[in-house]
Amino acid sequence: MQKLSINQIISKIEAEEVFHAVSEDYSFTLKIDSYVHYVCGAVHDGHQFRKELWDNCLHTEYERWYEEDPETKNMVASHPIVIAGMDSRFEYDLNRAPETAIYTDAWGKQLWKNPLPENQKQKSLDKHANFYKVVKALIHKIETKFGLCVVYDMHSYNWKRWDREVPTWNLGTSNVDNERFGHDIETWRQSLSELQLPNGIQSTSKINDTFQGNGYFLKFITQNFKNTLVLATEIAKVYCDEYDYIMYPEVVKAVEQQLRARLVAHANGFYKAHR
Repeated sequence: MQKLSINQIISKIEAEEVFHAVSEDYSFTLKIDSYVHYVCGAVHDGHQFRKELWDNCLHTEYERWYEEDPETKNMVASHPIVIAGMDSRFEYDLNRAPETAIYTDAWGKQLWKNPLPENQKQKSLDKHANFYKVVKALIHKIETKFGLCVVYDMHSYNWKRWDREVPTWNLGTSNVDNERFGHDIETWRQSLSELQLPNGIQSTSKINDTFQGNGYFLKFITQNFKNTLVLATEIAKVYCDEYDYIMYPEVVKAVEQQLRARLVAHANGFYKAHR
C-alpha cells in the first residue's frame, strides 16, 4: 500500500493503474486490483478520531463505535475495487452533505462541550471534499470504460434498538431509479436472503424496511452519474454484540466468503442486463 496525495490517486485512476493507497492524511483507503464494472464502498467503516478532538467530545469511545459500521470494509475486502473511510463519522460523516457532515449532536446527545473552532471544522471538511473528488474520478472512469457501474454501498445498523422485528439485511432504494433498476434491486435482495450464517442467524432481507437509502454517498453518485446504480446495503449488527462491544469474527467471515461469489454474480448480471 502506498501513501498518496489526492492528485496522485486521481492521476492513477485516470491512467487506469492498479494500486492500493491510503490518502496522505490517512482519512480513507482505496484499492484497485483491476478495473471492473462494480465498486464496493464502506464509508462508515472508520473509527479514527483525531486527538485534538478528544477532550472536547462528550461521547465515549464506545458510543462512537456503537454508531459506526465496523467490519463493513472486511465484508467486501476480496473484491477488486474497494473504497473505505478511516475516520469516525463523529469527526465528519461521509454519508452526509458537507453542510451537515459535522455533527453538533448525535442520536439525541450533544457531541461537543464547546463549539468546534472553524479551523478544526475546515480540517474535517477538507477530508470530506477530497474523498468525493476521488469518488467522482473513480465512478467516471468505470462508467466511461464500461458504460455503466453498480456500487455496493455497505453499512450496518443497530437492530436491538428497534422495538419490532427487523431484517438482517435492508436495501434503501428511495433515491434510485426503481423503474429502471427494480429487477437488479430485487435480485440483490433475494441473494442476500440466501446467505447461510452461523449461530442460527436467519438471513432475512427487505427493501426500505428500516432505512430508505437517503445517504449522501448514494445521492452524490446517483446525481452525477446517470448509468450507475448504488445499492445501499445495510446489515443488522448480528455480527457483534452491540451492547457488550464484542465482535463475532465467524459471522463477519461467513458474510465475506459468501459475498465473494454472490456479489460478483449480481454485478455480472447487472452488466449483462444493462450494457
